[in-house]
Amino acid sequence: MRILLIGAGGVGTAVTRIAARRGFFERMVVADYDPARAEAAVAALSGTAGESRFAAARIDASDETAVAELLAREGCDVLLNATDPRFVMPLFRAALAAGAHYLDMAMSLSRPHPERPHSETGVKLGDEQFALAERWEAAGRLALVGIGVEPGLSDVFARYAAEELFDEIEEIGVRDGANLTVDGYEFAPSFSIWTTIEECLNPPVVFERERGWFTTPPFSEPEVFDFPEGIGPVECVNVEHEEVLLIPRWVGARRVTFKYGLGSEFINVLRVLHQIGLDRTEPVTVTARDGRRAEVSPRDVVAACLPDPATLGDRMHGKTCAGTWVTGTRDGRPREVYLYHVVDNAWSMREYGSQAVVWQTAINPVVALELVAGGEWSGSGVLGPEAFPPRPFLDLLTAYGSPWGMREQ
Repeated sequence: MRILLIGAGGVGTAVTRIAARRGFFERMVVADYDPARAEAAVAALSGTAGESRFAAARIDASDETAVAELLAREGCDVLLNATDPRFVMPLFRAALAAGAHYLDMAMSLSRPHPERPHSETGVKLGDEQFALAERWEAAGRLALVGIGVEPGLSDVFARYAAEELFDEIEEIGVRDGANLTVDGYEFAPSFSIWTTIEECLNPPVVFERERGWFTTPPFSEPEVFDFPEGIGPVECVNVEHEEVLLIPRWVGARRVTFKYGLGSEFINVLRVLHQIGLDRTEPVTVTARDGRRAEVSPRDVVAACLPDPATLGDRMHGKTCAGTWVTGTRDGRPREVYLYHVVDNAWSMREYGSQAVVWQTAINPVVALELVAGGEWSGSGVLGPEAFPPRPFLDLLTAYGSPWGMREQ
């Protein structure tokens, strides 16, 4: 397998550090708009056994033709997208044009309903990708979408619960929480603030079998969820997320939700950003220091003002937990479980030099790539993680040294 990895930020760099320890691929080209980031990701592997399989390149992720040409030039048969969601569609189309397989960790962007954003869906997450499913099927190529940790591992948990733990499922609720702190900053998100603003301020989507997909106001339906391994109770709220759009396509459940443990301070910051328009992506005109006029995206300015999450590992303490809470029946009796994956920042920094949140995201596409390379996961078209047998994934995740857990509620 020859892999083109596009995006050498925190997640992309963590992908290289995880993949370097595995022998299932022949070559990985690490490409980024900033060649220094790609070169740094490769240079960090110096001295490792698999170092010679990696190379750096520059690419503009919005340039479909250039991406397709790079895939062809390097003989890559799969594109792994580690950029933010703005670049999903150009990379998705470029991989299809080049005849390559495709994996991402976040799906194509949504657009709220123009009149009733807090009750009805507009363009849903992933709609643009699923619209091209027949073309992927006809090409005999696989587009595996949403294969990070959430979405990704959380979806694998949902399929595992349906296959091995339940006869009937009432609700599948993805629940994400952490007790992470960062020294020296009043506000320092542990993941991309651009993506966080997008998913938290868009209307959350809920699925119910009787209604289909519908929306609610941001931060709705707060609940306190008790996370395992010492994290403890965290208030979680509805957030727009891909699992709600993916799970019902392959797993039967009466209701599917996603709730994120943001905390009141984080929610307040997001609300203020929205109130003053700093969540907007449409450019505004500003005056530069030299007096010239320039157009900038307010959300990009927010991201530029905050520390890069990938650089926070040495200041970060605590654990992050991603998991899937499932209720239903087994053998005629009620059952409730929480399937989860916890990463301790001290461990991920010591073992890989990557902070917990980006490392937890990065390990899952590497596991998936290994399953695709070995033929244990195969298919064509646009498919989510739920479309594949879950046990090989969960077993290989454990073999990578990052076991998962299950708690009977």
